[in-house]
Amino acid sequence: MNKGKLYIISAPSGAGKTSLIKKLVPNLENVVVSVSHTTRAQRSGETEGIDYFFTSVSNFKEMISQADFLEYAQVFDNYYGTAQSSVERSLNSGKDVILEIDWQGAAQIRRLLEGTISIFILPPSTEVLRQRLQERGQDSPEIIDRRMQAAKTEISHYAEYDYLIVNDDFNTALTELKSIILARRLGIALQQNQLKALLVGLLAY
Repeated sequence: MNKGKLYIISAPSGAGKTSLIKKLVPNLENVVVSVSHTTRAQRSGETEGIDYFFTSVSNFKEMISQADFLEYAQVFDNYYGTAQSSVERSLNSGKDVILEIDWQGAAQIRRLLEGTISIFILPPSTEVLRQRLQERGQDSPEIIDRRMQAAKTEISHYAEYDYLIVNDDFNTALTELKSIILARRLGIALQQNQLKALLVGLLAY
């Protein structure tokens, strides 16, 4: 059995990465999304253990001290982190794992795990990004302004990633995201192992 691949997907808030990932996963076999721990408040419609593991700041810091996180970062006034054990368990079972994390976490992962594939999703413009944040109806104008400033910082790290996708047309961006994962699965190293019996038969003719 081939070991799964780790994918990092980053984007500024409002660029649509969460919507893309939620649409992608049901359409691909053996793909799971790593559920992060966070200290931020649970929003309406979010489910514990599905969207996030919601925890206190004190508990989060205790997990840091015990080296439980593969990566963690402070974003605005909240902490976010990826538990190492759950990611390794999924990868070892042959599943590809998607981490939806920011550039800080992505940098930590790259240093730890060689071969990680990273994808950055861009909005088509700053105007569209602000409009999407406003249409979500989750944040005050002051918070939206903070998110727009943070978006500039996030986007400035785009060159550290392996792939760039512009989420202008949703279906096009979804197809491009899916293509990256499918192309990797068709690589010679994986296919040679997966199609061993077929190759033996073809070469024995």
